[in-house]
Amino acid sequence: MIGKKRVIALGFFDGVHIGHSALLRRALAAADEYGLVPSVITFDTHPVGFVTGRSVPLINSPEDRAGLIQRLFGIDDIIFLHFDRETALMRWDEFVEHLADEFGARRLIAGHDFKFGRGGEGDVARLSAKCREMGLGCDIIPEVRLGGVTSSSTYVRKLIAQGDIVTANKFLGHPHVLTDFVRYGYRLGRVIGTPTINMCFTDGVLIPAHGVYASRVTLDGGAGYVGVTNIGTRPTVSDSDRVTAETHILDYQGNLYGKTVRVEFFARIRAERQFGGVDELKAQIAEDCVSAAEYFKGADIIPGS
Repeated sequence: MIGKKRVIALGFFDGVHIGHSALLRRALAAADEYGLVPSVITFDTHPVGFVTGRSVPLINSPEDRAGLIQRLFGIDDIIFLHFDRETALMRWDEFVEHLADEFGARRLIAGHDFKFGRGGEGDVARLSAKCREMGLGCDIIPEVRLGGVTSSSTYVRKLIAQGDIVTANKFLGHPHVLTDFVRYGYRLGRVIGTPTINMCFTDGVLIPAHGVYASRVTLDGGAGYVGVTNIGTRPTVSDSDRVTAETHILDYQGNLYGKTVRVEFFARIRAERQFGGVDELKAQIAEDCVSAAEYFKGADIIPGS
């Protein structure tokens, strides 16, 4: 794989928040400056979860992580390494050598708190020293703060779990996103006049606080629409505990079953609750649609942008 000479941004990039953005922008600038291919090396599963055995709920699926990096930064060379026991036991210096020998690394970009190698023995001081020894370039990106708070995937996860999507999006630098293919659901929406698309969260991906969100829906061809997305268990019409993301797309008619759709979350309109019946639910959905349309009008956000 060494055919390309790369500048490589290192990290897990969960959420691709504003701290990650600083790494990716530096990778692009360095690629242009030194004539290298801008690249990202990340992992398919979270190293902390693998090493500790504790579940780490992720902001995005690997596919959404890659999609954000490609769409927002134009970096197509994204390499997912499988994190397993062999990776966990690799010495920190061997990891740097591996990047140069196997992936053609000529310059490495890492965040201020980057840890790597067996037992997390590698840090940015060792990375910088090893790069100097090997004749590689190295850039360490300082922490990025917003309102006095350091941007981190951990903090963004907390905000999303609380349903504070507005603040989460400020730290992400873009709307929180869920991409999935449209699945067959209960089809109640068609009966009550508000058809919805049914999507699921990949196992291990954080589910936002249950409730109704103003969303933007982007279809395969790139067309964008205002949406109202309900995340939860649909207590009015179901006694199942299965969580889904059901989105009613305003001003759209068509069959999207089996199609890939991207839903971006902008604001939580209300919490999920159980209604007295289908008619009450239908009336509330109509109000939610008005609220979503007003939100985008007030925020001056173009649905397809």
